[in-house]
Amino acid sequence: MRKIILAAAVAGAALSLSACKGKEADEAVAAASEVATDAASDAAAAGSEAAAAGADAAKAGADAVSSAAAAGADAAAGAADAAGDAAKAAEEAAKKM
Repeated sequence: MRKIILAAAVAGAALSLSACKGKEADEAVAAASEVATDAASDAAAAGSEAAAAGADAAKAGADAVSSAAAAGADAAAGAADAAGDAAKAAEEAAKKM
């Protein structure tokens, strides 16, 4: 993305230079340089924001997985307790027969 923006800025500067002479050319180069610098800064800031958003999304995903794993472990423990209770009840019923 930055390479495309930089290439566009360079092309714009070259076009400005071909149309201008002397002091106007210097002003055109300065303006093109400023535009290229601003575009690169904006692109870098956007990339940084995107990376931060990706990191936040990854953390949220990890938290969701952790919560789901904890809930699964709790459910498994509950199921094991229920199975144990059912086995005891079956054993007692068998003794009474």
